[in-house]
Amino acid sequence: MLQLFSCGFHTIHHEGIIRNRPYGSGNYTFVFFNSNAEVKLQNDTMIIEKNTFIFFQPRTPHSYREIESPFINDWFHCNGDDLPEFLAELNFPLDTPVEASDPLLISRCIMELQNIYRLDGPLRERIMDCDLRSFFMKLTDLRERTAPHQLNRYYMRFTELRNDLYRFPHQNVSVTELAARLNLSKSYFQHIYKQLFGCSVMIDIINGRLERAKYLLDHSEMSITQIANSCGYENDTHFMRQFKKFVGISPRQYRFRNE
Repeated sequence: MLQLFSCGFHTIHHEGIIRNRPYGSGNYTFVFFNSNAEVKLQNDTMIIEKNTFIFFQPRTPHSYREIESPFINDWFHCNGDDLPEFLAELNFPLDTPVEASDPLLISRCIMELQNIYRLDGPLRERIMDCDLRSFFMKLTDLRERTAPHQLNRYYMRFTELRNDLYRFPHQNVSVTELAARLNLSKSYFQHIYKQLFGCSVMIDIINGRLERAKYLLDHSEMSITQIANSCGYENDTHFMRQFKKFVGISPRQYRFRNE
């Protein structure tokens, strides 16, 4: 079981900070730098830019200090008998600066870890174990799906747009209109989208509509025509054809599949 020893979300050091650990911290230490910092890792001194994280092993000599004030970071200390094996399975980077492709995800996860750490209850330790494993797997999944470095600057804006496609599937928007929202040409927008998420924007538009349609078929008494309109289709014929193509059965068959 993975154990969380201490945790800090958006810790602000108004007077700066100096952490000097010539023999390591004694446990695994995750530091997410929200501010630029000078880091000495073993025998190398480097400047770390904000939105970078390092996961230090227990016996790795390291130190860091601010190069701007106030210094802000998210951090936690953890350990576990099977943690080395778990990290090796994920091929998780250790003692290496890693630029975060989704800084908000890291901060949100550490905020939740801090909230759980402060709570009490019979399942607290198990929850922290699950949350820590989930955190490392999410970062690994992001790293494996990360687009080339030069596209990272688009990640947050494209992620927000992608979330909107799934949240508002009834909106009938074109790819040209989506590209215009980000002040990009249609072709370059499509290229970046595919690089970031591994699928075309049209596939996500369709998936968002069909996910909503399946929910309504399962949890409402709306007619097929009403569901088609609610999911952004101009007519139920197009809806039924696309549903059958991607789901494998008709909307009616899907609704009554368990009867």
